Amino acid sequence: MRDDTTTQRGPTGDAVVHGVVVVVHDGRRFLLIRRSAQVVAPGAWCFVGGAVEPGESQAAAVVREFREEVGGDVTPVRSVWEYTRPDGRLCLHWWLAALRTPALTPNPSEVAEVRWCMPDEAAALPGLLDSNRLFLSTVGTALLATAE
Repeated sequence: MRDDTTTQRGPTGDAVVHGVVVVVHDGRRFLLIRRSAQVVAPGAWCFVGGAVEPGESQAAAVVREFREEVGGDVTPVRSVWEYTRPDGRLCLHWWLAALRTPALTPNPSEVAEVRWCMPDEAAALPGLLDSNRLFLSTVGTALLATAE
């Protein structure tokens, strides 16, 4: 499947940036990262994710971003949520993914720390990105409940 999501225009006519967010859980906890000092929103906590490249499917971006950021392999399962920033210039596609390699090797140029968190622990992390907090409160807990 190929997603032609890189050519859309937002409400102001600006190009909309599309990204994927990789949701990995172990049935009780989510995998989150703290961003390195070298990337956008340095020191913020969030799920693994990044931009969809031109011509790339969302599923392929899920695999690539997870490998680039934490050195692991995932299998995309399904899209579970979508978030558009209030200014309309960023659309995030949230994907549930199955972890294929338990050993992770974070890329220090992108990731300062990796942590498995219960939903309430994740929501309490200092600097958790707003879209991630919204995901946890609207979708995250229910997603874990269906995993049991």
